[in-house]
Amino acid sequence: MPSTTPALSWDIFCNVIDNYGDIGVTWRLARQLCQEHGQRVRLWVDDLRSFSRLCPDISPNLARQDHRGIEVLHWTTELPADALPGDVVLDAFGCTLPEPFLTAMARCRRPPLWLNLEYLTAEEWIECCHGMVSPHPKYGINRYFFFPGFTARTGGIIAERDIVTQARQWQQDPNNRDLFLQSLGLPPLDPDALIVSLFAYENAAIGELMRFWASGPQPVTCLVPEGRILSDIAAGLARGPLAAGDHAQAGALTLHVLPFSDQDTYDRLLWSCDVNFVRGEDSFMRAQLAGKPMIWHIYPQEDAAHWVKLDAFCTRYLQGVAPEVQQAMLALNHAWNHCQAIVPAWRQFIAKRLELTVHATEWPRALLAGGDLATRLMRFIAAKRDEA
Repeated sequence: MPSTTPALSWDIFCNVIDNYGDIGVTWRLARQLCQEHGQRVRLWVDDLRSFSRLCPDISPNLARQDHRGIEVLHWTTELPADALPGDVVLDAFGCTLPEPFLTAMARCRRPPLWLNLEYLTAEEWIECCHGMVSPHPKYGINRYFFFPGFTARTGGIIAERDIVTQARQWQQDPNNRDLFLQSLGLPPLDPDALIVSLFAYENAAIGELMRFWASGPQPVTCLVPEGRILSDIAAGLARGPLAAGDHAQAGALTLHVLPFSDQDTYDRLLWSCDVNFVRGEDSFMRAQLAGKPMIWHIYPQEDAAHWVKLDAFCTRYLQGVAPEVQQAMLALNHAWNHCQAIVPAWRQFIAKRLELTVHATEWPRALLAGGDLATRLMRFIAAKRDEA
């Protein structure tokens, strides 16, 4: 159901670090707040060139532009003179708000509701920290921490209304997949092939996995969105550099390199594949909604905190699943992130693909039982405005 909160004005700030990460999440959220909840959204982005790769209709050269009902501004050191704060200010992933904007917030007769959208995690401690308040040390404005997560006591994940139903209806007709892949310039696929999407950071294990796929009894079609993994793939196949539009054949393995795509196209790629390798946060969330077995290349952190996050997610995701199926997913996710022992883990994983597919199809129902992230945001804001 649509939110009963009146149309509010939003300022969302995004510091682009990863093309499918920070900007991917904030752009999805901005679209959903505008289109499904009737909110007036102003999105501040410091790197419009990266944004334009994700959303080709965005011009990297305009200081201000409107797209899909959202005002997009180039976030630079100089703010526009008319940049008065809206009713809600959201800084994504702890990016630092400009000092002039903070000053303007403090001067408002009714300071805006200020939220920090944190990174997604399945760790239990976020239930205690979700919604916590921290006053700014200089201006005294309250800042609330909003944690995306996987339980009713967290902020949920970004999922447009009926997105899971749309995906399942689309997947029921194989012609949708065939026509979609043809639209990407691919030839008709081997009907017996396992179709794998591969979106990942650099990974030394990919060469071993590619060679195993090439020598295996089952045909594998690997669809690789243009990205950081290409140099490792080329080295693993002992060939020259790969780029978007390239195709390669090695034994039972057929490889297609896809151009960097917009979000809707990437969703359909995930829906089209039998297994999805994903990375970071945005593609990780979308793979869960696609309802297919997935392997997550989590962004590595120097203090090894990513291992805790990976295991916390796998524990949450695999609750109620048979132990041998749990072990198959854990083994491959660990092998992929450790960049070693990938072939035995892949064999174990693919042997349980049917069970993993059944679980992946059922998972979004439980995941979204308490509402998606935008809906929970609207509830949170309504409650805080009532308190004021």
